[in-house]
Amino acid sequence: MTLADVAIVGAGHNALIAAAYLARAGKKVVVFERAARAGGAVQTREDIFPGYRIDVGSSAHILIHLTPIFQELELARYGLEYIDCDPWAFYPLEDGRSISFYKDIDRTCQSIASISPEDADAYRRFCDEWLPVSEGVLRAFLSTPTPGRIVWTMMRSGGFGGRGGMGKLQTVLGSYRALLDATFQHPAVRAAIEWIAAQSGPPPSELGSAPLAGWQPLYHRSGVKRARGGSGALAEALVRMIRDHGGEVHTGRPVQRIVLERGRAAGVEIGPGAERIAARAVLAGCHVVTTFGQLLAEAPEAAELRERVSHLRIGNGFGMILRCTTSELPAYTGSSTPGPEHRGLQLLCPPAPFLDHAYADFARGEPAREPAVVAMTWSAVDAGLAPTGKHLLFAWAQYHPYALAGGESWDRIREREAERILATVGRFAPNVPGCVEQVHIQTPADLEREIGLYNGNVMHLEMSLDQMFMFRPLPELSTYRTPIPGLYLTGASTHPGGGVFGASGRSAAAAVLKDLPGR
Repeated sequence: MTLADVAIVGAGHNALIAAAYLARAGKKVVVFERAARAGGAVQTREDIFPGYRIDVGSSAHILIHLTPIFQELELARYGLEYIDCDPWAFYPLEDGRSISFYKDIDRTCQSIASISPEDADAYRRFCDEWLPVSEGVLRAFLSTPTPGRIVWTMMRSGGFGGRGGMGKLQTVLGSYRALLDATFQHPAVRAAIEWIAAQSGPPPSELGSAPLAGWQPLYHRSGVKRARGGSGALAEALVRMIRDHGGEVHTGRPVQRIVLERGRAAGVEIGPGAERIAARAVLAGCHVVTTFGQLLAEAPEAAELRERVSHLRIGNGFGMILRCTTSELPAYTGSSTPGPEHRGLQLLCPPAPFLDHAYADFARGEPAREPAVVAMTWSAVDAGLAPTGKHLLFAWAQYHPYALAGGESWDRIREREAERILATVGRFAPNVPGCVEQVHIQTPADLEREIGLYNGNVMHLEMSLDQMFMFRPLPELSTYRTPIPGLYLTGASTHPGGGVFGASGRSAAAAVLKDLPGR
């Protein structure tokens, strides 16, 4: 029987970050992952198309660069290198005009001015006004979300306590559609920022979603960065760091049960032989539904939590992605190829009501007939991802429900929906789909099967206001601790939610270290 300070369930990036902090603090950590490789939704594979390095989850790393994780864990020492992709976003129109979003706000405003001079000035004001709010949200995201701390942080940093504070609070509680409509005149400017905000899942009209657009100023600080060699390079560096500090990471070893003794978490059982790993604490980095619905399915101490967790809103997915190999880069109308537009996110979403129509299809349980797309061509900045003369095109599209209406099956319609996604890309880059050579399709059902994302929701749970901050995933679970002594949580199911952020892993490690100071 192995004895550890902390047994960690799952090797997603938050779990690995927590393990890294714990190992650095001298704790004996043992990580168990059911899949063949660590990383969860932060993986890069070479076996999908020979000669290509294909991400199977996240691709753009943004939020983690608003944290001190990279520096604190010294991940550069373990081979992690980031490529700064600037401009970080490119929004083309079908007539060949475009907007480029640079880290430099002045350059961004110059680009906006080519379409709407009035909105260039409005964008600068928007960034100035929302920067304190988004900085307040960021501070809240980087700490344990107790009610007092959230209120204090937002009042102090977000400007809600001063003159005009109630009006600002009213705006925050509104939708990002309302915010953008009130701020910008040109429909293309509104659509570009709206499509960025929509990446978290909530539709443009959802109340309380305005901060998703208000986060825009911080993107100019973090930019979009790409891990050299693929998104999975982050997970690989974390594994090396954990092992260098005496920790263990085991793949292909699924946890079957979290062991409770006298009402306290005391270890895990590893299948299929029910090998017992004793531990002073257990940190579950898997989906919260997996933790309470499967790993604690027989524990009477978890009965009430199991019931409450079963009613959380996982949602009905919201997107799917294509991983394409191509003979050339997308040739956007009015742009050079290759050009700077291929460095970052390529926002392919015509002005309203395009996104409204896509979401209306989704709400009926149907895939969007004309999906909006975020295209990514990372081989333009990292030549090692594809053979010489070849490229990669990743196309994330919304909206696509996990559960389809009318008894339809994803396995039956996957190719049809892939064609629709490529047709959207082709509206802006006419050489697509002609340049596409191979396609790996990941429908919402595939995201569940391949990565363990329930209902295909890359955020684990819906990112609505009532499931954020001290309500995520439940009030009694929001501090990364649980009512079961010795059992802790991390991952996208917990505060602050999904995305390659790492804040949950860092905060969860701090909670464990506070409760487990000695050996």
